Amino acid sequence: MRLFTILGPSGAGKTTLVQALASLDDKRGKALTVPGVATVSSFGFMGEDWAAVDVAGGAENLASVGAALAASDIAVICVPADAESAVLAAPFIRRVEELGVPAILFINRIDAAQHRIAEIVSALQAYSRHHIVLREVPIREGSTITGFVDLVSERAWKFEEGKHSRMIEMPDSVKDREAAARAELLESYADLDDHLMEELIEDQKPLAEEVYAIAAKALRENAVIECFIGSASKGHGITRLMKSLRHDAPGVEATRARFGAGTVAVGALADQLKHLGKAVLVRALDGSVGGGGRLGGSDVGSITDLDAKTPVGQLQAGQIGLAVKSDHLSAGQAFSRDKCERLGGGGASPFRRIIAPGHDKDDSRLLAALGRLAEIDPALGLGSDEGSGRPVLATQGPLHLRRVMAKIGGDFAVPVGESPVPTALRETILRGTEVHHRHRKQTGGAGQFADVVVAIRPEARGAGFAFTETVKGGTVPRNYIPSVEEGARDGLAKGPLGHPVVDVSVELKDGKSHAVDSSDHAFRTAGKSAIREALAEVGTVLLQPVMKVEIQVPSVFSGALVPLVSGLKGQVLGFEAHESAAGWDVFQLLLPMAQEDALFVALAAATRGTATFTSSFDHYEVKKDEGEGA
Repeated sequence: MRLFTILGPSGAGKTTLVQALASLDDKRGKALTVPGVATVSSFGFMGEDWAAVDVAGGAENLASVGAALAASDIAVICVPADAESAVLAAPFIRRVEELGVPAILFINRIDAAQHRIAEIVSALQAYSRHHIVLREVPIREGSTITGFVDLVSERAWKFEEGKHSRMIEMPDSVKDREAAARAELLESYADLDDHLMEELIEDQKPLAEEVYAIAAKALRENAVIECFIGSASKGHGITRLMKSLRHDAPGVEATRARFGAGTVAVGALADQLKHLGKAVLVRALDGSVGGGGRLGGSDVGSITDLDAKTPVGQLQAGQIGLAVKSDHLSAGQAFSRDKCERLGGGGASPFRRIIAPGHDKDDSRLLAALGRLAEIDPALGLGSDEGSGRPVLATQGPLHLRRVMAKIGGDFAVPVGESPVPTALRETILRGTEVHHRHRKQTGGAGQFADVVVAIRPEARGAGFAFTETVKGGTVPRNYIPSVEEGARDGLAKGPLGHPVVDVSVELKDGKSHAVDSSDHAFRTAGKSAIREALAEVGTVLLQPVMKVEIQVPSVFSGALVPLVSGLKGQVLGFEAHESAAGWDVFQLLLPMAQEDALFVALAAATRGTATFTSSFDHYEVKKDEGEGA
């Protein structure tokens, strides 16, 4: 079986393209839909079995389908016939190149093209490290594209709506454009083939069969990206695209080589199915995979077809099937016989929300549901809020979050709500003081007594907490000093403004004890009370966390980022061209944590959803608009 993934910007016509390709032959197979993520369809073409992964939505799903894309023999990037929309294809071209998957570009809806095909290819080339080789040029009647010329065979074809294209004699109006485009195509392939280079130097016309062979070799070796044109909704150019996939796309052997020795299968996608539980779409890469066989360090339960009903005995290399009752397998993993290995490079999940059940009694059920969802969704990150202890979901964006919330409420029957993650504020002091505190409590039996003199001082930002003692003469016995330190930590755990106090030092300078009534508890209580008195006296100021943020953005949008970041109270540290992604820039900046959600929204609007960012804690700084606390 041959497997390819179709991906591209929202509205490019990916699903229509898959349907058109699958309809070329009468042999239709089964389908698996992971709602909101992808649909996998099997079909036949010219006696061979095929399967296509249709990636739903836009770039937000790239992390969720990364394993399916990596397990594919080839990718088809479907793009609109509009040069200005080429930037929307940038994340998809980049992801395919990062994974090392050979790719074909298909310019869809050419019957409504907004620009010339050459302009569209040129705009797409700005975002590809590979040379994009245009395999066809359009035939026009006025402003309407009515057919195309295959630049290898130099045969012309006229579109027939609802039918296969009809071969015609090449119109005079296209001959000059065809000659120039073919010369460019041959020069591109000549860079990869010495014999073709010699033929061109000697002004010999290469045979079409020779060029076809070189083109197939170039695509299989991932040396170029080929570009075809057509209209999926009208069936134009579909047969030619499918034939190129059949003749030129690499087989499962090349896909297996990308994963390295020992990998026998990949967990491409997964879903939680009613009455079955977790089902993992597995593609066998080497040997056979079947129910009862060993995979990923344990036995596989059973393998079914995409309908989750029809049993499949064994998956041979290249074939796909659903592994059920195999809880040790997950999406986004490569499997040897003895272990599972997580595939990396899934991308950041910067959109974070606290998740809480509708009823406290459902806490444990919610945690169990989140654990199961993390196994089927490689793009889902799980954490916890430091203040409330509630689970925190890290997702690719609002659509991803809504999809996860719907599964929790639907598949697991746990009603949930979401809320923003509160900013992890801190407090500190700007001046020091010295406090004398005596803790005395008399009860019917032994009492409590502890007397301490402590000094508290501000320290450099990021210094944390330090405790010292300069007690002389044993006025505070040595065994009680650690209790004073613990009490000081207790007093700093929550400052006057309700947040932990940081970047201070505490010095125990003096004190007194009682032979009978002093204890560890008494000195801990005294230390805590002394610190609280000191904080009330000197007052505290709020500190906000500042994040180090890296934004990766198509270069065409870079000019908009400086004012955008400034408007969010951020500071741009610098930017440079991405070292490996063509047409992308990398911005480094500092940004208050409280502005991360606003950054997500602003970036999506300013870059048409193409930019991504990651962040990590950098430092705390005084929250200027809050002033000093009492």
